[in-house]
Amino acid sequence: MPYGSRLAAMMTRRLGRACVYTPSARLALFLALRRWCRPGGRVLMSPVNDDVILFVVLAAGLRPVQAPVSVWDGNIDPAAVPESTWRNIDAVLTTNLYGMPDRVVELRRRCGQLGIPLIEDAAHAIGTHVDGQRIGTFGQASAFSLSKHVAATAGGFLAVEDARTRRELELLRDDLLVPGRLRADLAVTLRPLARSSVRALHLVRPVWRAMRRLGLLEREKFRMALHAPRLTGCARQAPSLAAYEPWVRVDLHGFRDRHGAFVRGQLVLRLARLDDDLTRRRAGVSLLSGTAWASRAVRDSAAHDGPPPLFRVPFLVHERDALVERLVRHGMVCGYVYDPPLDDYAGAEFVEPSPDPSAARWFASHVLPVDPLLARRITGALTRERATAATPVMRDREHTPVPPP
Repeated sequence: MPYGSRLAAMMTRRLGRACVYTPSARLALFLALRRWCRPGGRVLMSPVNDDVILFVVLAAGLRPVQAPVSVWDGNIDPAAVPESTWRNIDAVLTTNLYGMPDRVVELRRRCGQLGIPLIEDAAHAIGTHVDGQRIGTFGQASAFSLSKHVAATAGGFLAVEDARTRRELELLRDDLLVPGRLRADLAVTLRPLARSSVRALHLVRPVWRAMRRLGLLEREKFRMALHAPRLTGCARQAPSLAAYEPWVRVDLHGFRDRHGAFVRGQLVLRLARLDDDLTRRRAGVSLLSGTAWASRAVRDSAAHDGPPPLFRVPFLVHERDALVERLVRHGMVCGYVYDPPLDDYAGAEFVEPSPDPSAARWFASHVLPVDPLLARRITGALTRERATAATPVMRDREHTPVPPP
């Protein structure tokens, strides 16, 4: 039987698409890029994205092209992408940031016209729908993450259109896996329990500050260190996952470990509880979408289709960085802040900058990703901290914010 076949079968039943199990979503995404994109190709993507994803694209030997985005959710704004850009890209990579869906209907239409693949990064959006259709079923392939849901610290999937392609990708995956170790498997299993204990014992603040003092955090800021000279040298080896591994593995060193049966068995149990997790997320989003801090995109989505089961709810606030620091005092560490945008972070040597970066810069500097499972705690903390909502001043298009006077 193929590696992870039981988990893959569970996800296949959920999506109605053939699925390949992978130890992580980042490995799943690398498989998709290698399968559908030729080295040297240009991939349109949102600059409001995890830097790890940037390095996955580079590791696949591709040129990341940064798109204009919506100021309300950080996802690609297809209408703002210049026609000259559309004519010179080889694939589109969605983000579905925090679970808010990309404009996949329009993106699929444009990709179909151009004859290029649409690849969905659905790591944040395992339960999101658009017009009744699941995110992850619009493109040629989609990558999912269990570590973003059901409190797992490993596990991902690549969903594809047919079983023949699935078998091709299973073989490619097997070539990229590295042997697992019992010690690593135990760490993967115990880490979620440790996190739960830290929260239950109200130790988030002291543990977080101790890790920072001891230098145990791989990111001093929201972005990891770029190490540009070293990164330049890696380009000569691309496509190569091994060459870019120092960047791709940040925050998840076992991203391509061949985990044993014990870890996979735990993931089977967690995946079986996914619907309960999504139900609790919808309840949290329902509460959070009614606050003044929630992005308009969240409020509109909740009003149109009911509250979606978001991984994080994008709040838009003033003085976001200071607020992130103060929330640690309330026992809440706010991760998944993608600031600055990737073109500002990496520069023109490594990415093609967006033709209109203003919306991405505004959104990235004001968004506060809020865990809907902590909805009441976070609203109470923000009220006590007197957090104020931020709203962009608009020009003539949705995607172009103007800084307030």
